[in-house]
Formats: sequence, structure tokens, C-alpha cells
Amino acid sequence: MVRPLALPHLALLSLLLVPAACKDDVELAPKAEKLEEAAPKTEAATVFTVQAEGSAVSFEMQAPFERQEGTVPTQALSGSLHVDPHDLTKTTGLVMVDLAKLEIFMQKAEEEGDYGEREKSDVQNEHMRDWLEIGDDVPADVLKDNQRVEFSITEVKDVSTADVSAMEGAERTVTFTAGGEFLLHQRKSPKAVKMEATFHYQGDTPTTVEVRTVEPFAVGLAEHDVRPRTGFGTLAQKTLSTLSSKVAEEAQVSVSFTAVPAKG
Repeated sequence: MVRPLALPHLALLSLLLVPAACKDDVELAPKAEKLEEAAPKTEAATVFTVQAEGSAVSFEMQAPFERQEGTVPTQALSGSLHVDPHDLTKTTGLVMVDLAKLEIFMQKAEEEGDYGEREKSDVQNEHMRDWLEIGDDVPADVLKDNQRVEFSITEVKDVSTADVSAMEGAERTVTFTAGGEFLLHQRKSPKAVKMEATFHYQGDTPTTVEVRTVEPFAVGLAEHDVRPRTGFGTLAQKTLSTLSSKVAEEAQVSVSFTAVPAKG
């Protein structure tokens, strides 16, 4: 005769099974509170400071029946680049984004891929802030770290022209791939981002550089532990996999900004 499980045993069993059911089967990226800025690779490097004005950061998540777009205000971007105009392959830098004022807009589809009007949903904004753990119920110290997104540039390759100082004209545009680490939700992952930079010159001196992504780069939500949550530290019953018709498993991120030589 098989004895039924007592209530305490059933409760314990449910606690063991529910977390497993809530998680997506994806290996988490390594934990990190912040990224280190790579040291300049040459003494000839000039420090360029990222300007908040005119910057833009957005991401798109496209699923069969819902399309979501996230944006942050221009003041959210900061950072610096170490650039040697004679050899752009020696460029390093650290670009940071503050998600404190992140806004989510969405488009719904009655039929797959046939999206309707773009609108802001307070419910979707609350949900995304729960997923990223940047909501009102998050402890201040955790909130500060979770709001910060970083990209540490440690290598530059596939440069169309390495020596921008040898180019001619007031505007000199190059393309390249920036490699390094990407930090989101206190998880870091390697990234290679295709970018374009337009240097503005006065005579032989670069005065500004405009940088943008040539194409969006993908960020996996699950590997950065961005999952359905009902509050701080509480996973929801539904997972990214079960929500796949409405929520994409990757965010396609685009960035553009201007940087100027630091004074002194």
C-alpha cells in the first residue's frame, strides 16, 4: 500500500518543482556588478567624452503577435573613448546607459506580423520593469546596479580605414566592428557590434566624432536573467518560452551618440 504524502511533504515538493517550471533552459551569463574600462592601448590616444545631447538608445523585440520598442532619454547615455586617429584599431572605451526612465511602446497584431498602432502601455511598462528588476519595490543598492547598462570596448577590427588622420575632408567616415563585453541586469556577455564613425575635422584636428550602430545587435533576455517576474526576486509561472508568441527572446539594440575631445 502506497501512503499519500503528508501536507508538509506536498508543500516541499511544490517548492522544488515550481522554480524549475518558471525558468527557461538557458545558461546564465556570468555575474558582474560593473565592467572595467579598458586601458588606452597607446599613449597617442585622445580621450573623447560621450555627449548626452543628441544620443539615442533603443531596442526592439518582435514576436508574431506583439512588437515592443524600448527607448531611453538622451540624458541616459555617458562614457568615454580612447581614440588614436592614426590607428583606430587601438581604440578602447566604456559606454553606459541609465535605464531609470526607460519607456516601452507596443504594437499588437490580430494576425501574425500584422501590427497595429504604436502605443504606450502602462501595464507593459510595469511588466518590463519587473523583468529587469528596476521597479519601485527593488532595494536602492540593487536598483542602482540593475539600471546601469554598459558596453566595454576592448578591441576594434575590420576597420575600413585605420588611419583616419590620413583621410581628407572635414568629414571622414569609417566602419568597423567593436568587440568587448556587454552588461545588462548584472550579467555580462561578449558582443561584437558593427559600427560607423564620422570624424569632423578642423584642419588636422578632430573636433567631434559621431558614432552609430550600422545594424542592431542582439541581446538574449534569458542569458541576462531578464525573465517574467511578478515583483522583485519573484519569477512568474510563465516563461519566455511560453510567451514566445507575444515576447521575443532577444532584444535588437541600436545606439548612436556624439563624442568630443575631453578638455585638458
